[in-house]
Amino acid sequence: MATNVYRGSDGTISVAVESGLEGDKAKAINDAYALTPIGRVTGVTVRVTNELKPFHELGQRFATELRPGNVNVYGTIDRAYINGALLKLMLGDAADSRPAGSFINPSFNLSVRLENPALPGASTTVTVMGVKLDQWNYTLPEDDFAMEKVNFRALWVKVEDASAA
Repeated sequence: MATNVYRGSDGTISVAVESGLEGDKAKAINDAYALTPIGRVTGVTVRVTNELKPFHELGQRFATELRPGNVNVYGTIDRAYINGALLKLMLGDAADSRPAGSFINPSFNLSVRLENPALPGASTTVTVMGVKLDQWNYTLPEDDFAMEKVNFRALWVKVEDASAA
């Protein structure tokens, strides 16, 4: 049973790719920019929603059944480092020049691993599968760090807990 608590400083975030056109494009960017682990990340949010649909019978004020609907996986990554890697993961070849037509949109898996240094071997890993970036923001404030933020959508998510032996 996992009873560990974690802080952001216990975490690492990395990119993994699967074979195929979209995965191969993400792999080339990952290799070129050494995104494993992704450095200078200051915040990661992974959000999963289940669109529950209540069924109400005539004459009943409370729902008699909740039916599962669509499940959506999305989130954000905040990063205090600008080198174009995340923008390239969103746009692929279109980050370098305007393509003549359609272009491959890179797809990758995002792994967030947490391990308390006081308890080696006990960890929690959340892997977001089939990630595509859908928004990139760049902020350059007058008196603070330059930050980039990406929003993503994904196909599904899995969680793995490991306990110390």
